[in-house]
Amino acid sequence: MKLINLKNEELLIDKDTIEPLVISYDLKKESHNKIRIKLKKGVKASIIEIFSGGNSIGEYERDLVIEDGAKLEYLKYQTLEKKSVVDFNYKINLGNESKINMFNLEFGEGSTKSTYETPLDNENAIFNVNGLVKIYNDSDSKSIFRTIHNAPNALSDIAYKHLLNDKVKATFDAKSIVNEKALNSKVYQNSETLLLSEDAVIFAQPHLEINIDELEASHGATTGSLDEEQLFYLQARGISKEEAKHILLKAVENKIYDKIEDIKIKEFIKNQKKA
Repeated sequence: MKLINLKNEELLIDKDTIEPLVISYDLKKESHNKIRIKLKKGVKASIIEIFSGGNSIGEYERDLVIEDGAKLEYLKYQTLEKKSVVDFNYKINLGNESKINMFNLEFGEGSTKSTYETPLDNENAIFNVNGLVKIYNDSDSKSIFRTIHNAPNALSDIAYKHLLNDKVKATFDAKSIVNEKALNSKVYQNSETLLLSEDAVIFAQPHLEINIDELEASHGATTGSLDEEQLFYLQARGISKEEAKHILLKAVENKIYDKIEDIKIKEFIKNQKKA
């Protein structure tokens, strides 16, 4: 993988990437920047952004421009420390026949607010987002999506899984608007949460505002705990309760990882989880 250093500038990608471009930040050293990432027409690329460290206040702005026929697979890998307060602001612009697969992984502690603004102004644009929030202690995570379908045949699919422990609070706030010209749109929202302690809280607010009839759409939110029958089944086969919980939680995580298309990104995550 190619590690690159960026501050307040533009990253222009005009040819396919063989391996993911890796951009890494230590919040103790750099807590603010604004970057424009642009994929030229027809380009296929993968990017990993790593945010780690903490005990600081940070703000990161990303302007992602995906030109006609281009495809970006993007991973945000976050491991923050206690007392960190970080805002992420994403503006995503997709051209005709373009696609972005976003994967947002939040681990550790701290307070995070991530906002995604995505106007789908071009035909056959695809906006896929998968998130995994696995945080501890008294951490707070907010994921806010504002997606507007303005062109025909575009797709938005926002799916999040929360594994919440201790006194964690999390928010999933997704609003997708489908305007009159956005015929044959496909619009999906889904939030699934496992509360692993009595004090953990989730505020899930999926919302669709639809102004046409010719479309596919669904939204939903579920909240629960680990399946006791599955735990009992594993324990009956000689597996300890703690290990059984680990197996079931790992299965939930793998549902996110399985959606990643770039093998190198999967390898990166696997190596990080081993460390």
